[in-house]
Amino acid sequence: MANSLRGEVLNLYKNLLYLGKEYPKGADYFRSRLKAAFLKNKDVKDPEKIKQLIARGEFVIKELEALYFLRKYRALKQRYYTDD
Repeated sequence: MANSLRGEVLNLYKNLLYLGKEYPKGADYFRSRLKAAFLKNKDVKDPEKIKQLIARGEFVIKELEALYFLRKYRALKQRYYTDD
């Protein structure tokens, strides 16, 4: 049980690191905040609490993806449409 959760946590961390490369405030800022968040919860042993934290991390992934899509949309809109 613990090994499967460990794998999920590591996968979540890797995905967040990858998504943090394009963070508006910079990758270093994102990486330091991500590391602090994971270190804060490193002593959690309850599987239910770990699952809640993983769900929260997946929500953050969805929010980051939405942020990036919105930024891309705004750039394309600026490029192809003029405000008359």
